[in-house]
Amino acid sequence: MSKMTLESKSVKNRENSLEKRADEKEAKISPRTKLTLQLAGAAIFGALSAVAYPALKPLIDLTRVPEGLALFDPISIIWMTCFMLFGPIAGLLCCTVGFITLIPFDTSIPVIAPAMKFAATLPLMIVPILVLRLYKKENGSQKLKKPKNFIISGVLGIVVRDIVMIIFNIVVYITFFGRAGLEAWLVLIIWINIITSIWDLSIPYAIVFGALDYGLKLNDKFEIW
Repeated sequence: MSKMTLESKSVKNRENSLEKRADEKEAKISPRTKLTLQLAGAAIFGALSAVAYPALKPLIDLTRVPEGLALFDPISIIWMTCFMLFGPIAGLLCCTVGFITLIPFDTSIPVIAPAMKFAATLPLMIVPILVLRLYKKENGSQKLKKPKNFIISGVLGIVVRDIVMIIFNIVVYITFFGRAGLEAWLVLIIWINIITSIWDLSIPYAIVFGALDYGLKLNDKFEIW
């Protein structure tokens, strides 16, 4: 038997083992328990993002461009980690809780700044949720873990995010500053959102699923969704 055949069988056996383990975990965790874990995860991570903001603000400020926009935002990373670990319900609730609790802390542009963060993060969750509904044989976390699925849904999420933020910024910019300089501002917005989206997607992925054999690989331990 050739070495390639042995390796192929080994990979197949490993995949079957992972699928069997996922099925066993699925059977052990009842729907009610899953929902409880998702709600608890949303509340904890949402509150954590608000509590962490004052401590992380100096780091965020270090990455700001002259126009005041940050190239790195750990708050959205916390929300995306919740989504990847606990699933869609937890992710969307975490964003909502985080947005509400962040309002008293993020006073750079009262209410509007947290609202923009909320609007920018949602597409990175909603688009993968819709894309992954095309796959019915695996649980959600295993679908999202596959690099091909993650990259495709991530790129689509970034495109939708840029569209949403362009519309949002047109309204806010014209309201406060008029039309002068709007085109240059929108170009900056597009690039800033692409850069921050890469952080928002890659860091939580490494934490939850592991990347290149690094990361905490929390999904392998819990597989909640």
